[in-house]
This record gives sequence, C-alpha cells and structure tokens, in this order.
Amino acid sequence: MRVGLFATCLGDTMYPDAVKATAVLITRLGHEVVFPPGQTCCGQMHVNTGYQREPVPLVRNFAEQFGDPSIEAVVMPSGSCAGSVRHQHPLVAERYGDAALRDAVTGIKAKTYELSELLVDVLGLTDVGAYFPHRVTYHPTCHSLRMLRVGEKPLRLLRAVDSIDLVELPEADACCGFGGTFAVKNADTSSAMLHDKVDNVLATEADVCTAGDSSCLMHIGGGLSRIKAGTRTLHLAQILASTRTSPYAPPKTEATAR
Repeated sequence: MRVGLFATCLGDTMYPDAVKATAVLITRLGHEVVFPPGQTCCGQMHVNTGYQREPVPLVRNFAEQFGDPSIEAVVMPSGSCAGSVRHQHPLVAERYGDAALRDAVTGIKAKTYELSELLVDVLGLTDVGAYFPHRVTYHPTCHSLRMLRVGEKPLRLLRAVDSIDLVELPEADACCGFGGTFAVKNADTSSAMLHDKVDNVLATEADVCTAGDSSCLMHIGGGLSRIKAGTRTLHLAQILASTRTSPYAPPKTEATAR
C-alpha cells in the first residue's frame, strides 16, 4: 500500500520523533510511505477558534498534497488532525469552497486515518512486532475517543507489544485539559483538569504515559515534569516502532536518574 504521511504542526515543530516513528513502523510493515513536501497545517486551530473561512487555503493545499490517486491512504499520528480532515474540512469546503474543493475533500476524507485506525482497520494488524519492556499507561485523547471513536484499537495494539507491562489508567476517558486554545483562555480550569490527570497517571506507577496525540502528551508531560514525577510521555507510534533490534529507551529524568 502507498501511504501518505501527514506530519501535523506539532509533529513538524516539536515532536518529529513521533512522525519518524510512524514512517519507520509503516515501512517495516512492508508499505511505501509518501511524504508530500508542500504539506502545511490542516487548519484545525482556525476552525476551533471560530475562523471558518480563513483555513480555506489550508484545506485546499491539503487536498492538493494528498489528492494523488496513487496515495491509497493518508495517515497521521494525531486523532485531532484526523478528526479535522474528516469532519472540519467538509464543513469548510461546503460553506466557503467551490465544487472542486468539495469533491476533493470528500475523496480524501474517505482515505484518511489516525494511526491505530490504519493499522487495525485497514492493514488488519494488532501485533506489529513491537518490543517495549516498560510499564505503560494509555490516555485516550478526546478527539480520538469521541470524534473518531477509535475505541479499543490503540489498546489492542499495546496489548500485543512484547514485554510491555500495560496498566489501566484510572478515569482514562477524562479530558487532560489541553483542548488547544482552551488551555490558554481557560487556564485555571485547564490546570485543574491536568492536576486530576497527572494524579491518575501517577497512581499507575507507570514509566511511560502514551497517547495518540502529541498535543495531549505535551500538556500531560508538562504537568509531570514540573513536579519531577519521573514518568515520561511518549507517542503511541514510538512504542509501536520499538523492536528488539532497534529498541526505544525512555530518557531518564532527574527523578528516575537518582
């Protein structure tokens, strides 16, 4: 299969290892990864803050970059960006685009997947040959859980990882409090939600908290690092890309190094 990889803004600027791990994993599974060089932001941040006309150029560019019919699927290591392409792009195209854009968006929407969806639903895999001998807990992000409804797919993939110690996260479906600009505009509420999420992560005594969105991991990771908890955050793609011959070792923090 020829798979188009969308890096996302956070992946491009702050978490490139999650994007690289996605490419490594899909390639290891025997598929060709295509990275359109002209890709930009999907426009989610604009729509989420009420600017629905402004992202039309971004939606059009996404359609141009990934509309190549030889690209059989589009994958992204982000539930929120996948949700934007599948739910927000049609809205923007319908309200402010033209017929050509609407048709292009409809076609790309049908072949766009969050990473766990691609692996389980399209490639029919749960065991991807990963090896990760660490204690891990999983946070289901809001967009993947409520908009994409990925359900147990990420957990099915994690349960098949060799040597992993997967522990259930208390109140897992509770939001971490990030929500993009929500964390800025409603800082006190966001901080309170983050406090609860961090407490629940710490209750698992996990070495690593994983998720399918770098944005949520950034938020949770910030809360954990400020209290020097010793628990690290790591994208799902990085765990699934880790193997016995090419293992990923979570970096030590000040707390774990002692």
